[in-house]
Amino acid sequence: MKENQKTKLCKHCKTEIPAGAKICPNCKKKQGGVVKWIIIGVVAIAVIGSAAGKSGSDSPSGAQSASNSASSAPETSPSVSEETTAEPAPEVAAEPEATPQTSSAESEPEENIPTEYKSALKSAEAYSKIMHMSKTGIYDQLTSEYGDKFSAEAAQYAVDNLEADWNENALASAQNYSDTMHMSKARIYDQLTSEYGEQFTPEEAQYAVDNVVADWNENALATAKNYQDSMNMSPEAIRDQLTSEYGEKFTQEEADYAIDNLK
Repeated sequence: MKENQKTKLCKHCKTEIPAGAKICPNCKKKQGGVVKWIIIGVVAIAVIGSAAGKSGSDSPSGAQSASNSASSAPETSPSVSEETTAEPAPEVAAEPEATPQTSSAESEPEENIPTEYKSALKSAEAYSKIMHMSKTGIYDQLTSEYGDKFSAEAAQYAVDNLEADWNENALASAQNYSDTMHMSKARIYDQLTSEYGEQFTPEEAQYAVDNVVADWNENALATAKNYQDSMNMSPEAIRDQLTSEYGEKFTQEEADYAIDNLK
């Protein structure tokens, strides 16, 4: 009768579908193939045969009953498998995920970091947060024989793993030069980028002087007063010193403001 059957019920949503359909048009789930039913049938025969073998070992009639059971197994196996199988294979296959092993492997390098490297990183963090130093300046300080005397490898590890905003460090340094030394915008830039100074990059230094809060006229006036009080210089000599490219590097307008407001 099954050979003439034109439709069947979907194993999942129980919708009537064509007998030869491998995927349900309604729920889009696979119906299973012929190979699957053959495997299930073979397993069923093996189970029934082993059970019959145990019962037949005590009496000669057991072999005959096992033979009868085995011969009838192919007819009953499809109906049994249809009732008991709901295709659990995809759910079971997706179950194991061994992520803990990868996380522990990733944590191993952290444990193997040399103590010197960790100490260098802590020193670098202090130089960045407290003194607002540049990346190059911190590296030089860490490796200097007059500084921390760390190895080059430890210092490189420190600056590579240091979490710092170098633009903000440059800005903080620029603000300090303006507030305490009353330097001009151009001179602060030079000090920030100098290899004998802060060693910030040109981009970091430019960000700093563009965002520093300063009154350059007042800085020029404060510098002029210092020259007047400490060196007894004339107003014109002070003006020249304020604008000199080898001196304070204030603009001509800033220098004029300073001289006009000297007492």
